[in-house]
Amino acid sequence: MIICKSETELSLMREAGRIVAECHKLLAAHVEPGITTGELDLMADKFIRSQGAVPSFKGYNGFPSSICASVNEELVHGFPGKRKLIEGDIVTFDIGAQYQGYHGDSAWTYGVGEISEEAQRLLDVTEGSLYAGLALIKPDVRLFTISHAIQRHIEDAGFSVVREYVGHGVGTDLHEDPQIPNYGIPDRGPRLKPGMVLAIEPMVNAGKRNVKTLEDNWTVVTVDGSLCAHFEHTIAVTADGMEILTKLPE
Repeated sequence: MIICKSETELSLMREAGRIVAECHKLLAAHVEPGITTGELDLMADKFIRSQGAVPSFKGYNGFPSSICASVNEELVHGFPGKRKLIEGDIVTFDIGAQYQGYHGDSAWTYGVGEISEEAQRLLDVTEGSLYAGLALIKPDVRLFTISHAIQRHIEDAGFSVVREYVGHGVGTDLHEDPQIPNYGIPDRGPRLKPGMVLAIEPMVNAGKRNVKTLEDNWTVVTVDGSLCAHFEHTIAVTADGMEILTKLPE
């Protein structure tokens, strides 16, 4: 069942989204060679709690950390720890915050120092695919039209769409209906309605699309060891389009 949120609920989700966006801004300012992913996790935890929220991921199905920090060939669910970032790495932070019972959820991939041209193009294409999907969101559009636009943007650039992991609805639960794949046939799926809150999150591999889960039962990596990227915003469908809840005002 897809839950449409009231204006009161959306006001709380805007605050959750703001906290997530501010946390990304904070971490981005500290992404540099030599810092550990564990230090960044502690920084995020402290900030989220200082805003009257709690990290959505801490303890979620047993996840041990406050954010996911996935480096290079790690796609999602990477554990923060003692690993030091080095020049040329790319790192994805997936951040969730629960504010007064409602979640905000956003992921972004950052370069560490100077990165390769291939890595930069991967980041640019993945971010571009997110906005290609968001540009089509408005009432009565069918959901998989969004999925198709994301897929076309990625595959036209020669990259691969990960199919095992998808976007989702967001609300009082971190993961609600509907599931939102990053591939699909246009003009299929449920019609969008005002009040729907969705996490749109393309996940892209520079090589083949295949991924696997490591022995920690969390960290997902590319099978061929290629770089991967992950960009995500939580958005609300409005009467005439959409509102990004996890983006700071420009």
